[in-house]
Amino acid sequence: METRVVIFEDNEARREGLEVMINMTDGICCVGTFHNCKNVEEDIRHTEPDLVLMDINMPVANGIEGVKRIRKINTKIKILMQTVFEDDTNILASICAGADGYVLKKVPPHELILAIQQVMNGGASLTPVVARQVMRFLQQENPVSSKSDFDLTSREHEILSLLVQGNSYKMIAAQCNISTATVNSHIQHIYEKLQVHSVVEAVTKAIKNNIV
Repeated sequence: METRVVIFEDNEARREGLEVMINMTDGICCVGTFHNCKNVEEDIRHTEPDLVLMDINMPVANGIEGVKRIRKINTKIKILMQTVFEDDTNILASICAGADGYVLKKVPPHELILAIQQVMNGGASLTPVVARQVMRFLQQENPVSSKSDFDLTSREHEILSLLVQGNSYKMIAAQCNISTATVNSHIQHIYEKLQVHSVVEAVTKAIKNNIV
């Protein structure tokens, strides 16, 4: 089954280019494109996407507002933010609003497709820079949270700690001297124990509950 993607992007040329690229890629298809989030609820209900590729900076109704409004009607759709700069403070706001990760607009096409696939498989585009921003924010919001390990094994705790630091599956595999498939298996077990469905949710819960 193909992954249904909707694009929110105010630049017409980029919007059309993304649509063509996605439709040329096996396993994914574009089911809608929009230049802002003014009618985001209606757009989402009409297109029924699996994943939203969301620009952060758009006129009338931007990507952060779009994420918040989508999450009010649907918590399962994956949302991947697009941004120009990695240190954009809006990335933190969009992730805290419920986005599953982000991708820089300058990345080559194959990296964008990989980011889409990773998010659909439960991973996230979350580099150390943004992971640290999320960590600082959540620690400020929850400075005296109680500690709980959720019955994680020592290996699961190690992998969760590496996720919080912003490491990718591949980086974790290299540091732990295990395969990426094994990493993925551990992460699925972590999701089950924490009762979450994505890396961002796992990182958020880990920090809020002082697991790492």
